[in-house]
Amino acid sequence: MPRRTKQDAERTRERILDMAEREFQRRGVSRTSLEQIARAAGVTRGAVYWHFRNKADLFNAMLNRVTLPLEAEILKSGERTLDDPVAQIRNSYVAALRATVADPQARRVFEVALFKVEHGHALRGVHERRLAGLRNRVANVERGLRRAARLGLWKSALPARAAAQGVEALVDGLISNWMIDPQAFDLVRVGEQALDAYLRGLRA
Repeated sequence: MPRRTKQDAERTRERILDMAEREFQRRGVSRTSLEQIARAAGVTRGAVYWHFRNKADLFNAMLNRVTLPLEAEILKSGERTLDDPVAQIRNSYVAALRATVADPQARRVFEVALFKVEHGHALRGVHERRLAGLRNRVANVERGLRRAARLGLWKSALPARAAAQGVEALVDGLISNWMIDPQAFDLVRVGEQALDAYLRGLRA
C-alpha cells in the first residue's frame, strides 16, 4: 500500500473542509453529521477524526480558511506604524465586502456562519471562536482610532470603543442583509458609501 505523504494528507483535509461547507449549507450545522461529511468527501469517518477533534473543530477550521485572511487586514488597524489607521480600517472592511460578493467560497461560509448554525453545547467552541474574532476586531479598530486621534486624524465625542463597535455592527449588518437578498442592493457600493459616511462623521 503506498505511503501517504504530507501533501496527500493536506489534500484530504481540504476536501473534507470543502464538503463540510456544502453539507452545512445544505442541511444546517446541527443536522449534518461527521459521517455525512465523510461520505460526501469520499473518506472514512476515522479520516475526519484524524484531522478534526469534533464538529466544532471542523466548523472553526472551515471558518478560518475564509475569515483569517480578512481578519488579518482588520487586525492591522491597531499597528503602531500606520500613518493613517482610519484608511486601514476603511480599506480592510471594504475588502471583506468585496470578498463576500466576489468569492463563492467566502459567501458560502458566511451564509453557514450567519444562518445555518444552531448553537448548543456540542458547538460551544463555534460560539467562542466567533466571539473571540469579534472582540479582536473591535479591539484593534479601537486601537487604530486611538492612534489616529494621537496623529490628529480623528476627533470625535464618541468614545473610540463605541466607534469601533459601530463600524463592526455596520459592516456585519450590511453583509447579513445582503446575504438574505443579494438583489436588494450593491453590497460593495452601498458598503463603501455607508463606511465613508460613518467614518467621515467620526472625523468631524
